[in-house]
Amino acid sequence: SRSPWPKHQPIYIVSGPKKGPTSGKSITKTNFPQGLVGLRNLGNTCFMNSILQCLSNTPELRDYCLRNVHRTDLNNNCRTNAALMEEFAKLTQSLWTSVTNEAISPSDFRSQIQRYAPKFVGCNQQDAQEFLRFLLDGLHNEVNRVTVRPKVSVEDFDHLSDDEKGKRMWNMYLEREDSKVVDLFVGQLKSSVTCTVCGFRSTVFDPFWDLSIPVAQKSSGEVTLKDCLRLFTKEDVLDGEERPTCNRCKARRKCTKRFSIQKFPQILVLHLKRFSDSNIRASKLSTYVNFPLKELDLREFASESSERAVYNLYAVSNHSGNALGGHYTAYCRNPALGEWYSYNDTRVSPVSSSQVRSSNAYVLFYELAPYPHSKYQTCRL
Repeated sequence: SRSPWPKHQPIYIVSGPKKGPTSGKSITKTNFPQGLVGLRNLGNTCFMNSILQCLSNTPELRDYCLRNVHRTDLNNNCRTNAALMEEFAKLTQSLWTSVTNEAISPSDFRSQIQRYAPKFVGCNQQDAQEFLRFLLDGLHNEVNRVTVRPKVSVEDFDHLSDDEKGKRMWNMYLEREDSKVVDLFVGQLKSSVTCTVCGFRSTVFDPFWDLSIPVAQKSSGEVTLKDCLRLFTKEDVLDGEERPTCNRCKARRKCTKRFSIQKFPQILVLHLKRFSDSNIRASKLSTYVNFPLKELDLREFASESSERAVYNLYAVSNHSGNALGGHYTAYCRNPALGEWYSYNDTRVSPVSSSQVRSSNAYVLFYELAPYPHSKYQTCRL
């Protein structure tokens, strides 16, 4: 029967001490495509498996683990003794150095994430985006290059231009939070509030690990990812009890508020807010959102003119079902092969690029396109 795997060059895995002309390493040859290994479900852990596969297919994070670079960054001051990062790295290494397609159990990793975030203890279904937030926070804390955080200083930046103020705020953030995880996933959001009475505008800059964007609704026509981003960045009116105090008027005034992206991250994670938890009942929006696989141009959402604001999709965490229950899977673009695959717990199978877009898409992982952005370059082992 025809193999479901594409034809490819054999991948050589570097491991262990050696004898011969290979610079202290032994070389193992495998004809099985790397990174196409499933994860066992340990009891409603599909949310975890989905996110782990998306992160495993993040090229720079994968290489950080495969080359054991994380060990040089381990922060011995963290409360978990860096066990979470070590188990995450081991799991990533297993997914990318396995010589068979036998599924792997993430039980050791799960034990560590439960120690870091006890809310994931037990077998209840959890939210994949919330799990991602906890995981990235835990990994960052364990490889934070800052071992002693400086005291928070209150400085007046109002006399500076917005661009300079944003840079100062970003540098202050890096003085406390600086890791490979931050290098990859963290961007900066700009919030502008303008008084409708005197016109005074104040700006606030905040780091973000992902953007939770509302799902746009249309009476007719297709909803696109840019529709959702435009809804997220559209001007809002702050009135009534929401009125802020204007620094110039020294009184609470009706204001307008708008978001824009000040600094684009290397990896942009977009969370489609499909779930609502009202007082009456939880519900889920199953609206189909059309999103590009290549060349997502976000320059219209930039605070300042930005040449590098074009992204390529490489992973999607999907949720099928409703707000009361369902199942998580992932679609990932293998960085070594350049093809898309479906990860459904233990099952891994090829998918066409057209299948990647679906109404189940929940968390989108985009990578900043190389410059010039017209060509998508893949990372290879």
